[in-house]
Amino acid sequence: MQRELIISKLKERGCRITKQRLTLIDIILENECSSCKEIFYRAAEVDESIGTATVYRMVNVLEEIGAISRKNMYKVAYSEECTMEDACTIVLDDKTAYHLSAKKWNEVIRAGLSCCGYLNGQKIESVSVRPCECDRVECG
Repeated sequence: MQRELIISKLKERGCRITKQRLTLIDIILENECSSCKEIFYRAAEVDESIGTATVYRMVNVLEEIGAISRKNMYKVAYSEECTMEDACTIVLDDKTAYHLSAKKWNEVIRAGLSCCGYLNGQKIESVSVRPCECDRVECG
């Protein structure tokens, strides 16, 4: 379903649907890729003629048509001990923005999971965020 919708939107933009583009679409839809580089490595295993520029161009086009959101494409994996600053940015509907360190992000996620009864002493290994797939404007 998603694949056909993406192909349809690409055709509307006048893009040719090449074997390379289909390969990249399949890789992106079937895997939790954390970067364009990871997409490239997976694509090169399938078709060694796919270059990094092709991957970056395709990711840009997919972002332009709303099929993916690069800011939500990356897997977040921060332990409690990570010292990275500005690991996560949360923007509220009133445009208030919170820039959380990796440690604070981990605390917020732990508190939410505990409050909702999902966490019982475990430690968070990773959090993956996918772009919204619905058509509602407020979902972005």
